[in-house]
Amino acid sequence: MTNQKKITLTEAEIPEKWYNIVADMPNKPLPPLHPGTHEPIGPEMLAPLFPMELIRQEVSTDPWVTIPDEVRELYKIWRPTPMFRAYGLEKLLDTPAKIYYKYEGVSPAGSHKPNTAIPQAYYNKQEGVKRITTETGAGQWGSALSFACGLFGIECEVYMVRASYDGKPYRKMMMNTWGATVYPSPSDRTNAGRSILSQNPDSPGSLGIAISEAVELAMQDDHTKYALGSVLNHVLMHQTVIGLESITQMEKAGDMPDIIVAPFGGGSNFAGIGFPFLRHNLTEGKKIRCIAAGPTSCPKLTRGVFRYDLGDTMGMTPLLPMYTLGHNFIPAPIHAGGLRYHGAGAIVSQLLKDGLIEAQSVNQLECFEAGIKFARTEGIIPAPEANHAIATVIREANRAKEEGVSKTILFNLCGHGHFDMGAYDQYLSGKLVEHEVTQAEILESLAELDTPLIA
Repeated sequence: MTNQKKITLTEAEIPEKWYNIVADMPNKPLPPLHPGTHEPIGPEMLAPLFPMELIRQEVSTDPWVTIPDEVRELYKIWRPTPMFRAYGLEKLLDTPAKIYYKYEGVSPAGSHKPNTAIPQAYYNKQEGVKRITTETGAGQWGSALSFACGLFGIECEVYMVRASYDGKPYRKMMMNTWGATVYPSPSDRTNAGRSILSQNPDSPGSLGIAISEAVELAMQDDHTKYALGSVLNHVLMHQTVIGLESITQMEKAGDMPDIIVAPFGGGSNFAGIGFPFLRHNLTEGKKIRCIAAGPTSCPKLTRGVFRYDLGDTMGMTPLLPMYTLGHNFIPAPIHAGGLRYHGAGAIVSQLLKDGLIEAQSVNQLECFEAGIKFARTEGIIPAPEANHAIATVIREANRAKEEGVSKTILFNLCGHGHFDMGAYDQYLSGKLVEHEVTQAEILESLAELDTPLIA
């Protein structure tokens, strides 16, 4: 392992406020709509699912929201997270680009997800909630919420996408260790799950289906709420502790990124590192490129359409303005389970529509090739989701080399791959298969939508 430049912060430098990019957006996100009437919804529709403080944050246009002292104190378990200069990867690529990465894999759950799980559990506890239901793809979000609920004494029930439930058993065991109950989705415990299983008993599941199951159960019990690990405005805002810390670290390094890259599933990872830097673009006229990196098997940002769509498969959520492949779209069971979501958050979608951010799609083999290069030069084995960012960084570093220009690239290494070694084994043994959705499949899924178009 080559020498690295490690840029650290003190506990006193953990941010005291989250950044809400809505305040600075030239075009605000369109409102969510009622799935039946197609009219804008009010807080009363969200109240059965979320505590009131999270609803207030969801609709807030204030630029800064204070982090509660108890939440900030719990952040100290793993925050501030380190930043590294990837000298080894730079040398391998023989690039003039400088590559930095913010490493979120040092959290107890091994990813960035506790940044929002902790405050969500906190606000639910403040409101007297006894149980939280949720979905999880690869298990990162389910692990984080299980950890957070354990800290606050809240029961946690997780619906894990079947493909990941079967393929990532240690994630399930982590959740169980922290006290959560985990079910494969689709399950026979809900009307939504039973409906899917009646059509396809061997369904690999999707995040959309798992969301339907978790939401259905939350709406049936006054003492139960639902928590989401991405997509929604308040979730993206909580993750901005990543970017806010990164700005301070880049300043300490005497540098500032020209390009920021993060994996993209629903938006929390990308928003977490990107939004605080985008603030400089929006308020100071900077030109930092922010690139969302997603899979070719679920390319909502690069091949989806911008329109209102449901956040889940069974139609239990509000209609959100998003880039989508259609809420019935079932992505291939790639190893980056956290990126297998049909749509994008409303904020990210509006930013992309306005040309303020960029998106790229990467195939699975290119991602694991990039992850292997990173592991062999930097020592950390990345999560499959993180490999999408690394592959995109390598593309940009190679472009800098071709153009003969020096660029500073920062990416979010959102988690480690310690529980994904089966995927690495498949890649190294030549058994990992490629998945790229066809245009016909996308059009077939989109043709099923009867949701409002956006001009």
